[in-house]
Amino acid sequence: MGKNAIVGQSGGPTSVINASLAGVYESAKQRGAGKVYGMRHGVQGLLDKNVCVLDEILKNGMDIELLKRTPSSFLGSCRYKLPDWQDPEGEKTYVKLFEILKELDIGYFFYIGGNDSMDTIGKLADYGAKVGSDIRFMGVPKTIDNDLMVTDHTPGYGSAAKYIGSVMKEIIRDATVYGTKYVTIVEIMGRNAGWLTAAAALAKGEDCEGVDMICLPEVPFNVDRFVEKVERMQKEKASIVIAVSEGVKLEDGRYVCELADDVHAVDAFGHKALTGTARFLANTVARRLDTKTRCIELSTLQRCAGHMTSRTDITEAYQVGGAAVKAAFEGKTGEMVALIRLSNAPYQCTTELHPISEVANLEKKVPLSWVNEDHTQMLDEFISYAKPLIQAELTPIYVEGLPHHTFIQES
Repeated sequence: MGKNAIVGQSGGPTSVINASLAGVYESAKQRGAGKVYGMRHGVQGLLDKNVCVLDEILKNGMDIELLKRTPSSFLGSCRYKLPDWQDPEGEKTYVKLFEILKELDIGYFFYIGGNDSMDTIGKLADYGAKVGSDIRFMGVPKTIDNDLMVTDHTPGYGSAAKYIGSVMKEIIRDATVYGTKYVTIVEIMGRNAGWLTAAAALAKGEDCEGVDMICLPEVPFNVDRFVEKVERMQKEKASIVIAVSEGVKLEDGRYVCELADDVHAVDAFGHKALTGTARFLANTVARRLDTKTRCIELSTLQRCAGHMTSRTDITEAYQVGGAAVKAAFEGKTGEMVALIRLSNAPYQCTTELHPISEVANLEKKVPLSWVNEDHTQMLDEFISYAKPLIQAELTPIYVEGLPHHTFIQES
């Protein structure tokens, strides 16, 4: 029997993150791993020795299929920032972690996550090299934000984009029913990168006129100019639907949502909680213009809509999990699996490895060359990029009319 493997999930969940977990588990077992442990609530849980044995939970093929169709993080998540191991006080955390990994006889460590999770993998791999550990540390990409460097796109983004495109079509239809002046502002996730908000452009087609304005965090935001644009647009059509990123910023670097009176907490990585952008803008438009407004926050719905999963997305999520295991068993460590697009039509994609240093704490932004001159709409280059990622569906397993999920009972 080979050494044991351990896998964790970190950061914000997606509707396909558990497909990556299934890919890691099945590939590790096929390659001869002993036990496959799961970290409950990521590295933070591992420090408390809060682990489970996935072999005792995933007993058959139906368990795996149900796991793949279950949204959010099956193992639980965390937003825990590992200290620097170069600091004597911080090194104590690593000594404890590596003692726990030794107790569990771990040879392979997999972390499914985004930027901050790759920071964790990089630190663990570097410390492992320093102390001569033979544990292989591999990063498995995940984030609806689609902001990881080196990978063409991230698992989780395609399904979130599919949900956003679908919901925007429905909102547009609803917004036109009364034929009166109305401004609907939809707030979409995205701190510094506008990939999710850009997905609102997918709503446009022969059966839908599409959104009237898209506001990305890559473009400095001016509240006065925004109101002027809305006023001009509403002279041509009564109902206006706008997609705005939660992370749009003023030219001085402040988030637009900070103009409201909301309290914005900060997480362990220093990220300010963003909310209230659409509400602030809707109130501002209503106050300055003679029109009704409403704000809609998609919030967590866009990342947990397992009933609208893209088959392309869930397939690739499973593949990157398996690719990470293959690399680890071949001796790789301190790397992340990246998706590399070969063609759009037909859509073809493969995987390759990149050092964590090329990923951690970096962000991939939406190219402004994919945005029109007045920064209100996405161009065909973006549509060609995004369309393949939202194709096909994986039907949930329905029980009594509702999607059936699997989860671990909290002790």
